[in-house]
Order: sequence, then structure tokens, then C-alpha cells
Amino acid sequence: MRHARGSTSIRPTGTTAPHAPAPAPAPDGHRSSASGPTVRMRGITVEFANGVALDGVDLDLHPGEVHALLGENGAGKSTLIKALLGVHRIRSGEILVDGEPVRLGGPADARALGIQAAFQESHLVENLSVGENVMLGHELRHRLGISWRATHARAAAMLAELGLAELDPRDRLADLSPASRQLVSIARAMVDRPRVLVLDEPTSSLDADDVARLFQVIRRLRDQGVAILFVSHFLEQVLALSDRMTVLRGG
Repeated sequence: MRHARGSTSIRPTGTTAPHAPAPAPAPDGHRSSASGPTVRMRGITVEFANGVALDGVDLDLHPGEVHALLGENGAGKSTLIKALLGVHRIRSGEILVDGEPVRLGGPADARALGIQAAFQESHLVENLSVGENVMLGHELRHRLGISWRATHARAAAMLAELGLAELDPRDRLADLSPASRQLVSIARAMVDRPRVLVLDEPTSSLDADDVARLFQVIRRLRDQGVAILFVSHFLEQVLALSDRMTVLRGG
């Protein structure tokens, strides 16, 4: 199904009919959402000093679905997600949330609309605990300052909600494996209760067992109604996880 110049959107099952009677199930048996998109990007064009990075790209993100974004290096994947996160300004096109046009003047605007990203471990702080990383910027306070006991308890509740109760919020982040750090990053993003979660190459440094654990968490979030944008260059993983996919070609 042709979406826009430079992008093609298809279903992992091979269905390409734009008016199929019902969403096709993903390989794990999940049936994708029949509701309208939480976010709709239409005709997104982004320019830099050295030229056009994106040219008229469309993307829809539906609640309760994993939408994969694929493309070769330089195809514009990072530019598109940064436009969605309010990092890059768009020259033309529009972004709609719940059908209403929005202007993203920066990342704070995206977060206020429920659009959040779980970045790789470079955005975590090694010398802090797991709980302190999860709750960074959301620490619970009492009249004398931060209540670390309450903050760690809230972090433990968030980890348990994601099926990550084995992670102790008092452990040092520096002692965790790359896979566990990735899960902490997701928990940190979910503290804001976003409706849209962007995952940029989350499996790049993980082995097969770690990928399977990460996918359990992603499916759990999907089943809670979160719209997930999964950026990857591993086609086998995309086919195993995603309800829809969009392929970018040269912006």
C-alpha cells in the first residue's frame, strides 16, 4: 500500500489491501486495533542546510499496535522520529493527535501530548540506582525534600506493572546488563503514562534471549493500548513483533 513518496506501509502478514474488512493478526496471534490512529503524520517534509531529509512522508500510529519503521542508513528514520518527538521542526505537512492538528515546538510539547521515547542506555545515569533512573525528574517529595523511600517504592510498582519485578530499584544501574538497562529505559519512559512510545533500535546490542524478554514487555504495553513505534533494521524481529510496518526509502 503506497503511503507517500519515500515510504511504503505494509502488514507483516503480506496483506496490502487498504480496505481490508478487519486488521490482520500479528504472528503472535494479536489482532491489531480497528480504531483510528492516535497519531497521524501527513506529508512530513524536513529540510536541513545540506538538503531535504524527508519529503512528504506519511505515518499512522494506532493504539494497541506495534508499528515498525524500517529503512537503510540515511533513509530518514531518525529524522522522522525526531519530528514526531518535537526535536526537528517540519517544513511542511502536519501532525494530528486524535484527529486534531498540533504544532510541536519542542520535546516538551510532544510529551504533553503523550508522545514519549525510550532511548538507549546513553540517556541513563550509571552512578544512580535503578529506581532513581526510572523516576528521574519525577521524584516523590515530602516537606524536607525528596522521599527516596517513596520514590523507590513507586519505581518498584512501575517495574512490576511492566512485568519486571525481578529488577531491584535499589540496585546500581552500572551493575546491570545492557538488556536490563534497556528495560529500565522503557520503565522510565512509561512513568509519564504516554499513549505513544518510540523505541529506536532497542535490540541492537541484545542477544536472542534478551530480545525475547524485551518483546514480552513491548507486547504487554501494546496490550495495554499503547501505540508503539519500533525502529529496527532486523526484518526477522519486525515480522515477529509488528502489526504494521513502514519502509522509508531515501527520505
